[in-house]
Amino acid sequence: MSLFPAPADKHALEESTVLSPRFDANGLVTCVTTDATTGELLMVAHMNAEALKRSIETGEAWYWSRSRKELWHKGATSGQIQTILEMRVDCDQDAIWLKVHVAGDGGCCHTGRRSCFYRVQPLRSEADGPLVLA
Repeated sequence: MSLFPAPADKHALEESTVLSPRFDANGLVTCVTTDATTGELLMVAHMNAEALKRSIETGEAWYWSRSRKELWHKGATSGQIQTILEMRVDCDQDAIWLKVHVAGDGGCCHTGRRSCFYRVQPLRSEADGPLVLA
């Protein structure tokens, strides 16, 4: 038995108030997590049905670790518990957006940084010539 109902049709998927997440072939849905106060992008992870269910039930972020192949309660070992203030689902229900407060030192990245998005990639202009892929 599925934890979440399948949508009746496209209209129901997009317009209904029923949560009917569209998990990919691996049973996962992408989850974008931002700081509820600042809006800063903290991380992108994945949830399976159980992680999504636990996140809804506990009000804390749970994910599916693709590398460890196990449920992951964010902050359980680091103290960086993510308390969910708001959860949104996109129009076709294949992505989740969490707005969270982060406990502990406020970090979210396994590298010790606040955000997993710490690198800035400069964009090229046309004057730089064509983009060459290595």
